[in-house]
Amino acid sequence: MSSIDKGFSEKRDFIRMKISAPLSATLSHGEGVIDGLCRDLSGGGMQVETKTKIALDTELVVEISSDHGHNPTLHARVKVARCTEDQSQGFLLGLEILEILK
Repeated sequence: MSSIDKGFSEKRDFIRMKISAPLSATLSHGEGVIDGLCRDLSGGGMQVETKTKIALDTELVVEISSDHGHNPTLHARVKVARCTEDQSQGFLLGLEILEILK
């Protein structure tokens, strides 16, 4: 289905899944670890809530695990596409998935 055929409410290539899973992100050069909460996930990216502001185009390696200890976890290389302040004095990051890692 082309984006022209899609309904107005969903113009994305992938459907978003609402989740609430802990996320750990490592800056690409091992400069530190950031904890957060993955709010939604799709085939091309994710939205993450964190207390840390991260610059656009920063590459991270993220790992998302289940609260219930289910395996496998998602392990991916991502890039920050968006960073906005949210109402809880944290930040919402839009992360683009660049590569799924093993």
